[in-house]
Amino acid sequence: MKTIVIIEDEAALASALAILVRRMGYEPIAVASAARGLDAVSQHAPALVVLDIGLPDQSGIDVLATLRQREDQLPVLVITAHGNLQNAVEAKKRGAAGYLVKPLDLREFEQLVSSLLEADRADALPSPPAETGPAPLLIGSSAAMQPAFAAIAHACAADVPVLITGPTGIGKSLTARIIHLHSARHAGPFVTLSCASLPPNLLEAELFGHERGAFTGADTTRPGHIERAAGGTLFLDEIGELPAALQVKLLRVVEDKTFVRVGGREDRQVDLRILSATNRDLAEAVAERRFREDLLYRLRVLEITLPALAERPSDLPALCAYLLARVAARRELALSEEALRLLRRHSWPGNVRELRNVLEHAAAVCSGPLILAQHLPAELRAAADEGGNESPMLDAVLHEWVETRLAAGADYEALHQELEGKLLATLLPRYGGKPTLLARALNMNRATLRKRLRAHQLNREDDE
Repeated sequence: MKTIVIIEDEAALASALAILVRRMGYEPIAVASAARGLDAVSQHAPALVVLDIGLPDQSGIDVLATLRQREDQLPVLVITAHGNLQNAVEAKKRGAAGYLVKPLDLREFEQLVSSLLEADRADALPSPPAETGPAPLLIGSSAAMQPAFAAIAHACAADVPVLITGPTGIGKSLTARIIHLHSARHAGPFVTLSCASLPPNLLEAELFGHERGAFTGADTTRPGHIERAAGGTLFLDEIGELPAALQVKLLRVVEDKTFVRVGGREDRQVDLRILSATNRDLAEAVAERRFREDLLYRLRVLEITLPALAERPSDLPALCAYLLARVAARRELALSEEALRLLRRHSWPGNVRELRNVLEHAAAVCSGPLILAQHLPAELRAAADEGGNESPMLDAVLHEWVETRLAAGADYEALHQELEGKLLATLLPRYGGKPTLLARALNMNRATLRKRLRAHQLNREDDE
């Protein structure tokens, strides 16, 4: 019977995975630390390793590197509850065969384990790309960003078309560049074209190139963006704006890597990868016959959905620190508590692009080292004033709840305990059910948190 080593420090999850692995016909060996995991791999020569990144004694990324040195062909499935883009990409670069984000979909886990064990590992592990210098990063580690990070990691390891979706200003172009720089095509060109920036006739010439005399003003033959991206990546921004006539021609490029210049007759072959992005609902555009369904399928082999900034408020301090370091030149700037509070209350319809503009304004008018509330744009401060309390609906609901509980004879201690239980019950799933990660996020002693979880009957794991 083939053995699968599970290196996971959360006892409940490790037990669930072990039961599933045994049901699949494999022998599970579950351990709770990096050291014990490496020993288990040495002793049992497993067919697969399931590796958590957040281990108590060592990062799972470092364990993965050690496993690669010892057993280069051993497939490793990395799982994480609360990682970041660097972890996801690094796991793929170091040879992880798979990457899943908690809370795990056990059916997806089972299917991935089966496919990894059936695969020919001699050809399945990609070689990590050579170092290309500092790469752009998507800042943040919120729960909302975890699916996007996992999807980006998969896109870096594959060589298929990727569709990046999300609202305007959220970082779709940056995501495309990250994928290119961490892909097997990183040494090739990265060519960008906005499908909404040019009228249809010029867009066609820019995309496919043109022969001399193809139209008025075409005095020379000129290669287009497709040819310029040969050997590398072509990024088509705002792909939903591509005219219908060009959608047909682009479909041929995606499927056959073949195209014809404007005014030409010769079929040309090109080796490239196409990444595209949109802030529109392309499925709706297909239903309205504004976008070809077959082209959407070919462009969306992998899809990455970036959440709006309003959906990940916990990332705001890290984003502000990163952007301030870039916009403030040689100055060291920080945000006051009041300024950060106003930023948290803003809805950010323009997402990260709007945040950068706000911080550029603040850096320009701030003469000292600390950005105060008055340094923020007037319209942002006015919107915050109009908004009143940060959560008026919450205030109203909380007031009604307190009045009801007091009328029922509850005292302060009972109110505190009940509220704490509800808060912890809401927070714990956001961190994959891992008290260790929740304690770190709350800046709380882990033993204290585990005690409180037990008091509220929320601890579903062993307390060893």
